[in-house]
Amino acid sequence: MDFHPVDELDVDPDLARVYEEGWQSWSPSTTYPAGGTSHRPSHEMRRVMGYRPDAAAPPVGFQGEGLLALDPGDGRPARVWATAEPTRVPTIRAAVVDRRLVVIANRPVRTWSGPSLDAALGAFADDFAAGAAAAPPRPAPTGWCSWYQYFTGVTEADILENLHALDPAGLPVDVVQIDDGWQADVGDWTVHRFTGLGDLARRIADRGRRAGIWLAPFVATSRSAVVRDHPDWFAGRAGANWDADLLGMSLTHPGALGYLREVFEGLRRLGFTYFKIDFLYAGALGGDLGAYRSALGLIREAIGPDAYLLGCGAPVLPSVGLVDAMRVSADIALSYGAADGDPCLPSQRGAELSTVGRAWQHGRFWVNDPDCIVLRPGMEQRERWAATVARYGGLRASSDRIASLDEWGLETTRELLATVPPPTPLR
Repeated sequence: MDFHPVDELDVDPDLARVYEEGWQSWSPSTTYPAGGTSHRPSHEMRRVMGYRPDAAAPPVGFQGEGLLALDPGDGRPARVWATAEPTRVPTIRAAVVDRRLVVIANRPVRTWSGPSLDAALGAFADDFAAGAAAAPPRPAPTGWCSWYQYFTGVTEADILENLHALDPAGLPVDVVQIDDGWQADVGDWTVHRFTGLGDLARRIADRGRRAGIWLAPFVATSRSAVVRDHPDWFAGRAGANWDADLLGMSLTHPGALGYLREVFEGLRRLGFTYFKIDFLYAGALGGDLGAYRSALGLIREAIGPDAYLLGCGAPVLPSVGLVDAMRVSADIALSYGAADGDPCLPSQRGAELSTVGRAWQHGRFWVNDPDCIVLRPGMEQRERWAATVARYGGLRASSDRIASLDEWGLETTRELLATVPPPTPLR
């Protein structure tokens, strides 16, 4: 990558702080002492799946994807360097050299400023959202999600058990979302492991709630039928998960786009009106962000204007204006720390880090999703996670088996679901 100078400022390396925006939902996004170095992926596969795959960071300093900001910490205005276009997202680097912060980028950037870091980020966000034609965010429904209790082993009986437990538990839940495990394989979205998916959606609706569903539309396992039957729909390796290599979908291939439309229109006909779309980074691996945005627009059209769309694992700035809510952090987990210390991996630390760091996006780009409310006794620091969700959580969905909650967990879950903030900037 060829970089050009952007800015150079005197800083106190211990006093000033740099905000670094990560590439996608799971990428760490937070502030650091200006004299330090931001997080780096723990290995190459982690970079593909959790950071910007085509932009390895330098050994020291900072690398923002589309946005980097500075709070001098000495009363001077904060400054934001960023892109104004969702399809042109530069890599922006900064490092302190002789007590001067040197900023460079590989594409043109603009500058915003404000009396504080939050004010400068807010000014940028308002302008960027307007340029991306983002509508004001809609209020988020509350939810119950199967993932963090049942993972891929979820059954139709599990969904029904928790559906019928909501009212007796007094949980104000609008959406019951079926997560990963209902499909034959990742990529094979028209073949269902659940034998009565449409019937299950109707039973959810009959209980006065909306039926929600998870899928990862831009990725497929190497063993899936769709890859076997249509290898030309896929463009390259997108990491590994589900005990298989992953392939990213080519979002310029007419057959692939037709398949996406078929999948989402079919799920809508079955009665689903809430969609969580995950692993979206795989649709941008080739760098064609125009194709990525067009494919998100196709999904938006296929599910209809009244459906609610939640993005996850998604390139952040290229998604503005196309989803109602966005995961702004790594996955939550029962443990506080990640397995190898990389904050893009599932952990409470990683989820907290970027939920707080990206708080400025809520009510401007979309509704921020900090990830699910998980408060059963096995949660390592559940009081701390509940406090994070209470302060920063815009989209709120419980993901415990309701019967597994103790008195504190149930009462706190009920309170969090009953006190959802409006889709306006957090104060």
